Amino acid sequence: MTDTPTKQEKQAKTINVPGEKPIEQKKNDRKKNRRNDSKNLERDSDWQERVVQIRRVSKTVKGGKKMSFRAIVVVGNEKGQVGVGVGKAGDVIGAVRKGVSDGKKNLVRVPLTPNNSIPTLSIGRNGAANVLIRPAAPGTGVIAGGSIRTVLELAGIKNVLAKRLGSKTPLNNARAAMVALSQLRTHKSASRERGISLEQLYS
Repeated sequence: MTDTPTKQEKQAKTINVPGEKPIEQKKNDRKKNRRNDSKNLERDSDWQERVVQIRRVSKTVKGGKKMSFRAIVVVGNEKGQVGVGVGKAGDVIGAVRKGVSDGKKNLVRVPLTPNNSIPTLSIGRNGAANVLIRPAAPGTGVIAGGSIRTVLELAGIKNVLAKRLGSKTPLNNARAAMVALSQLRTHKSASRERGISLEQLYS
């Protein structure tokens, strides 16, 4: 006779201990818990989203014009990280969702001072838009307008002076502000790059 296991032996191997879940059910529960944990992390995160502009745009195709919506969204956690995203879709909700995902892909880390300001003056340019951002004393607040104000607030900057120079386009101004913020460096990082001490940098 061969040593092939009988049906009773196979059933004995798959019998579970009373009070415990089957192995397959445990695996499924683990997968569900991972999904729920990731969803909870996204919900409980400090990310904030603000819609700067929603426009109805059209694309000329062979059969006529195809209408859609474009949303400009600023995403930030008010702790030194901010991003600007653009989304296009057939409905407003889809466009905003795409804009949020695009903004999180293009995040910029901003160095903040103890007074919630920026370390140095910075000028950013995108297209025909120029944006000047300079630090301010405590209690000044965010003196800026339009989409620049939204970018600075979601970056966590509390005291700053900003001026729009040139184009009034919200998207170009927001991207110019992002360029200006990405160029910021702390005094320690500047002295490290130049290979000198902080005393020599201030002298």
